[in-house]
Amino acid sequence: MLNINQLKNNLLKNLSANTIQLVINQLSGLVIFYILSSGLDKNSFGQLNLALAILLVAFNLLSLGIDQVAIRKIASGDPAHSILSLYLFHVLITGVLFYGVLLIGSTFINLQNGLYPLLLLIGLGKLMIYFSTPFKQSVSGLEQFKTLAFMLIVSNVVRSTALMVSILLHILSLQAIIIIFIAGDILELALCIYLFKRSTHVPVSVSYNKMAYISLLREALPQMGVTLITSAMARFDWIFIGFMVSAIKLAEYSFAYKVFEMSTLPLLAIAPILLPWFTKLLKQTVAADITNLKLLLKAEMIIAALTILLLNILWVPVIDAVTAGKYGAVNSNTIFILSLCIPFLYLNNFLWTINFALGHTKMILTGFIITLLVNVGLDILLIPLFKNEGAAVAFLIASIVQGIFYLYKTQMPGFNSILLNLLVCTVCAVISGIVAKTYIANYYLSAGFAILLFFALLFLTIQIRFKEIKDTHKLLAV
Repeated sequence: MLNINQLKNNLLKNLSANTIQLVINQLSGLVIFYILSSGLDKNSFGQLNLALAILLVAFNLLSLGIDQVAIRKIASGDPAHSILSLYLFHVLITGVLFYGVLLIGSTFINLQNGLYPLLLLIGLGKLMIYFSTPFKQSVSGLEQFKTLAFMLIVSNVVRSTALMVSILLHILSLQAIIIIFIAGDILELALCIYLFKRSTHVPVSVSYNKMAYISLLREALPQMGVTLITSAMARFDWIFIGFMVSAIKLAEYSFAYKVFEMSTLPLLAIAPILLPWFTKLLKQTVAADITNLKLLLKAEMIIAALTILLLNILWVPVIDAVTAGKYGAVNSNTIFILSLCIPFLYLNNFLWTINFALGHTKMILTGFIITLLVNVGLDILLIPLFKNEGAAVAFLIASIVQGIFYLYKTQMPGFNSILLNLLVCTVCAVISGIVAKTYIANYYLSAGFAILLFFALLFLTIQIRFKEIKDTHKLLAV
């Protein structure tokens, strides 16, 4: 049986490595995002984001759910070489077929301008990223998160550096951006192969074992449904806005959504660590240390609510200052609605991880089907009426529905009470922000006051207890 202290030590080390790469990636991504949003006009920025959204959905669909299953199987002790060989075969076949279809389509479509040339060119780079996925998922299953960190940062670091140089040399253009994106993606694939061979010593080969491949697909079948649904949800609102409203409105929405995604940095740091950790912990007993799991989730709710507070109180002054008024005030309502989704993203990821580690994939698939129907249905209804704010409301309602479904289905004693913690923490954050902005004109002073008021309200509503602070410290203590 695994030693619980060893699990905690590994969790802390892996979390540190993953956090470092996330900080580097987010900083690089922020530089990239700022240069693109400020250096391109809204129409070009919107078209570029539309192409990236379509490609993200396409390559997520092509994985067929094998990515998460590969992590789980390797973390459970299956031979990494066998899983990697099957996974490489899958991405090579599906990736080449997909890009071949894109090339065939180019013979029927005018390539002088518009969306399709962007799909072809950016798609070539994203194909390289897709080919690198098996190496990343394998080292994740092996819990070599230091190696994974290097794999994940190279493309963004290269892109951000090259874009800054292009600004200094006054050669920034859409064509230069495309070249930089493709070069960064190719370099990431090459580095992933090199780092995987050096750190794991697992042989790299592509082999087709019909029975083993079919077995892997069957095991991934429930997760395949989840992948299809999450891929459709991931950027359906972007694609719908781009085609049904305008590229300019997509530019505004994608800016707000990207910053919203960046604000979930703590979630991004811990999410990849939880799956192998929960897989090993829950393998010992289904009732494994439920108190600690609830404590960790409650801490996540507080972090999520604090993010809501800071994101909204600083949005207009900071974003309008750095984008010359292009994306701040115009997105204030959108970012407020999106920020309310953050606690539910933490909750849903936590409960998804528990249920996936326990093998409850059919239940997860059902939850995602319900969430997809709610999200897409509301997008179709609300986006034509309310544009970007409609898309944000649709995403919020879908996130709430998914969270309630997971709580109802997750058989963990006492977990239903976490919904009350979520609501109280969120209300404390909203009240703190409203009071601070109403009575303090200076945004930065109001931010400091709002944080103090927020934690005072958490103590008053018994969301923070001194004993729980000590217990949380013990949970992560080496």
